[in-house]
Amino acid sequence: MRDYIIMTDSCCDLTDHMAKELELNVVPLTVHMDGKDYANLLDGSEISFEDFYKNIRAGILSTTSAANVGQFEDAMRAVLAQGKDIVSINFSSALSATYQNAVIAAKTMADEFPDSRVYVVDSLSASLGQGLLLYLAVQKKREGLSAEELVQWVEENKLHIDHWFTVDDLNYLKMGGRVSATTAFLGTMLSIKPVMHTSDEGKLVPMTKARGRKASLQALIDKVAELGIEPSEQVMFICQADCEVEARAVAEELKARYGVKEVYINYIGPVIGSHTGPNTMGLFFVGTKR
Repeated sequence: MRDYIIMTDSCCDLTDHMAKELELNVVPLTVHMDGKDYANLLDGSEISFEDFYKNIRAGILSTTSAANVGQFEDAMRAVLAQGKDIVSINFSSALSATYQNAVIAAKTMADEFPDSRVYVVDSLSASLGQGLLLYLAVQKKREGLSAEELVQWVEENKLHIDHWFTVDDLNYLKMGGRVSATTAFLGTMLSIKPVMHTSDEGKLVPMTKARGRKASLQALIDKVAELGIEPSEQVMFICQADCEVEARAVAEELKARYGVKEVYINYIGPVIGSHTGPNTMGLFFVGTKR
C-alpha cells in the first residue's frame, strides 16, 4: 500500500496544534481587511483571532478569497515529489471555490506525476464540521485504511457530520445574501436568533428561530438528543467567534446531559468569521442525518 497524506484547507478551523498532531497538510484561504491581505493560518500568525474580531466589532469590513489553484499545485507537488499520494478533503463546494481549485490542481499533478494518485473530496462541510470529519478520517487512516478506502469512508460518512450554528447578529448574513434585509431588521428588533445547519448540499440553511441568545444555544444542545448517535461515546467540536465563555458553558452542559467525554473548542477563523460575524457558535457531532 502506497503511503499518503491527508491535505485540507484552513476553513477546517482546527487548532494549529491539532492539525500538526493529525499530520495534516493545510492550504490557507485569504482574508482581506483594511487594505491588507492575510493568510487564514491556523496559528493566527498573520492576523490573530483576537485582532480579527476586535476589528470586526469596530465595524471594519472584510472579504475573503478561496485557496487558489497555484497554492494547491505547490502543496501537492511537494508531497508527490516525496513519493506519497494525497487525499485532499476540502471546504464545501457550495460555499467556496476552494474544492474546485483543488480538483484543477490535481489534474495538473496527474500529468506531472503519472504514477501518483491525488484524490480530492468535497467535504460538504464547514469550520469544525470539516475539522471533525478530518479528525475521524485520520483515525481511520491510522487504523490502516488505504487512500482509496479512506476516500470511500469519507464519502459514506460525511453526511453524518451534523453542523448546527447560531449567529448573534443577522446583519452579517444579510451582507452575504443569506437572509433578507427585512429579516435581519426584524430579527434584530425582536432579538430573534436563527438556528442553522449545513445541509446535505453543503449550504448554510436557516432551520428554526429562537427568542434570545440563551434559547438559541439551548437549541444547539437539544439537537444532540434528536440526532446524535451514542453521544457519550463521541468526541464533539464547538467553534466560536469570540464567545469562548459561552462555548465552555455549552461544552459543560453536553458533558453533564449526555456524558460526552471530550469537547474540543476553537475559534471560527477569519474567513468564515467574515461571513458570520462575532458571537457565532457551532456544534458538531456524528448523527443519524444532518
